[in-house]
Amino acid sequence: MGYNALLTALLAVSAATDIKSRKIYNKTLLPAWIAALVLHVWLEGWHGAATSLLGCAAGLGVLLVPYLMGGMGAGDVKLLAVVGAIKGTGFVLLASLGMALLGGVMACAVIAMQAGARRQLVWFVYWGYSLRCGFLLPLRPGGESGGVQAGRLTYPYGVAIAGGAALGVWLEQSGWGW
Repeated sequence: MGYNALLTALLAVSAATDIKSRKIYNKTLLPAWIAALVLHVWLEGWHGAATSLLGCAAGLGVLLVPYLMGGMGAGDVKLLAVVGAIKGTGFVLLASLGMALLGGVMACAVIAMQAGARRQLVWFVYWGYSLRCGFLLPLRPGGESGGVQAGRLTYPYGVAIAGGAALGVWLEQSGWGW
């Protein structure tokens, strides 16, 4: 029960700060990581320490490549690593599936709310129809760039991590966890 309480506190604080300032602070992550390691050692001995460290490595590994490619913030990577340190490797892999699904839904919502999204969607339908009819329209209206500003859309991925972890806890408690 102590693991879930620590996880819930970490995710609540991290999601709130990510929504508010788009940051997940080390001053939240480091104490949670230390508490996870201490709790594992206290309850399970050295086997618990290994479980915590392997879970941390698994969480880090899941988001390391997206971070290195510039699509993820370092706080998100560290948050999933600490989730792994708290709950272990199997849990972090299960939570990653929920995180990916929720993150995809959030990304679609952010794109849909972007100005010009409806126009782009209609143009994409025309583009698909042009392929079927044997001619090719540019993928974006108005040529290659289509006047679309090269901007970077961001959203608080810590919320997706929290949602994936909440789904993982629910699955774990209902007997579907790893």
